[in-house]
Amino acid sequence: MRTMPSADEQCVFCRIVAGELPAEVVAETERSVAIMDINPATDGHLLVMPRRHTADLTTVADDDLTDAILLARQMARRVRERLGADGVNLTQATGVAAWQEVFHLHLHVVPRYVGDPLVLPWQAVPGDRARIAEVAARLRSS
Repeated sequence: MRTMPSADEQCVFCRIVAGELPAEVVAETERSVAIMDINPATDGHLLVMPRRHTADLTTVADDDLTDAILLARQMARRVRERLGADGVNLTQATGVAAWQEVFHLHLHVVPRYVGDPLVLPWQAVPGDRARIAEVAARLRSS
């Protein structure tokens, strides 16, 4: 993975971007990374984040935001095409009151399936790592 300067060495997402922590990387650009969420709300739940640290939507540089949203759109198309998702929720939380838990801007790309039990906001529950890796393999480019 390519790295960009981080303003927060303790940020878990900055550490993932830097390659210091493992992640199922599905796609990446010069400015953004798409990874599998380890607490998936549905099968194929992804996180898209700028490489450069920024706390939230109110502080992100325009170029980083543009790149991240375009990568999120690409991932939304991919989960529909490759996983057969019937729809996609794209969510972003800014601030504790909006359920933000990691203070590095990220977009949730949540595949939706007719009849799935997801009610927003979902409760984060650890997912099956093997299943997450399997779905990531299906979503990677090739």
